[in-house]
Amino acid sequence: MYKLPKDVENKYRFVTLAAQRAEQLQMGARARVETAEHRKPTVVAQEEVATGLVVLWDPERAEAEKPAEEAQG
Repeated sequence: MYKLPKDVENKYRFVTLAAQRAEQLQMGARARVETAEHRKPTVVAQEEVATGLVVLWDPERAEAEKPAEEAQG
């Protein structure tokens, strides 16, 4: 298993995020890391999450930060 990035709270969040990214890869999204031709999307997704290339998007957190950004700009 990969080391958890700082922005991922626990291993369950890591697995969920990697699963969502693997689904994107299976649907045709480009990998964000260099991959061999025959690597499984699940392995590629785990590597992307572990290296911090996949960022967790939380809609509640995004809405909370939106008014602060508008006040600055």
